[in-house]
Amino acid sequence: MRPAIAVIYNQPGHGRYSAMGEDRAELSVLDAAQAVEKALVRRGCPAVRVPLSPPLGGVLDQLKAIRADLVFNLFEGFDGSPETEAAVASLLSDLGFRYTGSPGPALALALDKYRTQQTLERAHIPTPACQVLGPNGIHSFCLKFPCIVKPCREDASHGLSEESVVAGFPELEERVKRISRLFGDRALIEEYVDGRELNVTVIGREEPVALPLSEIVYTLPEGMPRILTFAAKWVPTSLYFKNTKSVCPAEIESELHTRIVNIAVTAFKLLGCSGYARVDFRLDADKGPLVIDVNPNPDISPDSGAALQAGAAGIEYEEFVERIALQALGQA
Repeated sequence: MRPAIAVIYNQPGHGRYSAMGEDRAELSVLDAAQAVEKALVRRGCPAVRVPLSPPLGGVLDQLKAIRADLVFNLFEGFDGSPETEAAVASLLSDLGFRYTGSPGPALALALDKYRTQQTLERAHIPTPACQVLGPNGIHSFCLKFPCIVKPCREDASHGLSEESVVAGFPELEERVKRISRLFGDRALIEEYVDGRELNVTVIGREEPVALPLSEIVYTLPEGMPRILTFAAKWVPTSLYFKNTKSVCPAEIESELHTRIVNIAVTAFKLLGCSGYARVDFRLDADKGPLVIDVNPNPDISPDSGAALQAGAAGIEYEEFVERIALQALGQA
């Protein structure tokens, strides 16, 4: 008998992201939930979508009402509260559900970009040099320009724009103040690596494996920094969106491919990821591949990078979704 599956996701609302004009990432979860439900049904699994609505205090009752063999967890956090993604996964664990994706502690660690960097560095996994600074501590800056300034605890490229790459102290100070004002937190500052950008999706549980690598190819006008901004992901009318594409499989030599895969799988295990996660890299001319992000539970909608990589491995979308579900049930 095929398992009954509840597909949970965050009901888009009005919060910080919508006020900033960056709510498209949250709205996209509706497309992902519909696609996953449809894929499961086509593979013979009874499935139903369950939107979760804020506040977080009411989510426990919503989860207790679920009657299913498995929860397919597409919850990405409520608008402006990315930390609720980890909280909901932890609630699923507390309630004894089997669910897809990573557990709460892994999601909480990966959300904190600085803690993630520190964790990777302690395991001798190379990352860009970085600092975390707020407006009052800006004079403690000790990195080399150019740098990229990011929110320290956000996903989906929130807060990333053309102005995020800074070449001098006045720009740095302005950007740190902006990030602090918009996101209520200190900013993560990294030395900017202007090399090739690659990413790989790792899938599995006890023995995770890597899907084919993708390269983010930028054909931007001169002077525009080659970074995956919010617009590059979510605003089809923008120059960034039109001049950024994912190429899979990436054309790289065998030795480098092996090195990146080994680093990605190691990072996946180190952070406690499960099910599926994406590891992002930049290639430094001297240091080689540097991990710039680890993203547990990334977007798996049909046009996502994860789905593209699965397709390159010969796994069509419905099979990919089913495989994630069966792995969570210990059946694949």
